Amino acid sequence: MKKEFRIKKNIEIQQLIKNKTTVGNGYFILYYKKNHEFPNFRFALSVPKKFGNAVQRNQMKRRIREIVKVQSFQNDYDFFVVVKPKANELEFGEIKNLLEKLFVKANILGE
Repeated sequence: MKKEFRIKKNIEIQQLIKNKTTVGNGYFILYYKKNHEFPNFRFALSVPKKFGNAVQRNQMKRRIREIVKVQSFQNDYDFFVVVKPKANELEFGEIKNLLEKLFVKANILGE
């Protein structure tokens, strides 16, 4: 993903979490907020060490980045996806369906 689509600063991630606008299910938590400073959406991703070893964590990150890449989001949102350790048992199709449901629930998908 291009740099303009990433949130890298810890302060910005903490502001998203502090905002308390969140949706979730048993596998993922999605923090989001409206942001008018940037012309496009931005996102961050967190996979905890409890999830598995480095190979499993990196594989989950690659899968989620691919799902985010093919979606069309509203341009004025920032969001932060936290993966729960229970998501280790999911296949790619299940991950995609669960994340899309969260995006719809949060109303951050574009047309």
